[in-house]
Amino acid sequence: MMGHKKEKCYECDVCGKAWESPSDLEIHRRGHTGECPFDCSECGKSFKMANVLKTHRQVHTGEMPYGCSTCSKSFAQLSGLRNHQRVHSSERPFTCSDCDKGFKSSPELKQHRRVHTGERPYTCSQCGKGLTSSNNLINHQRTHNGERPYTCAQCGKVFGEIIAI
Repeated sequence: MMGHKKEKCYECDVCGKAWESPSDLEIHRRGHTGECPFDCSECGKSFKMANVLKTHRQVHTGEMPYGCSTCSKSFAQLSGLRNHQRVHSSERPFTCSDCDKGFKSSPELKQHRRVHTGERPYTCSQCGKGLTSSNNLINHQRTHNGERPYTCAQCGKVFGEIIAI
């Protein structure tokens, strides 16, 4: 009978949050304990849930079961395909509450929000400069190490980052 009522009767003794099943509560508790009982046999990385391990294994197998019908690009996860499909449309479902600018994904919005908050969580270990994204940090670090991995196909000139014209 309890399964049909969908009552949340399994309460976490740490934070008080309630769940519908004991297995959901067990998975939730792993967030408090840090327990990750599902190990990848390839790389040793650990996960809290078996389905996340299963998805992770695709990194090693190269399996990409979700294909875009527009451009035939493939993805390991359905969420990756759904985010990608926004490239082919004008859909921007994630909107900034400060400036109403729209974004294709939640991570893009999160990074954009740093424009308004001033947050710069990525710090250069050489000069201490704070940056808004890991990609910006990588590009910035090239100013210190001189790396120039991008070559212009027309003139052969090399650059430290891709510059859109």
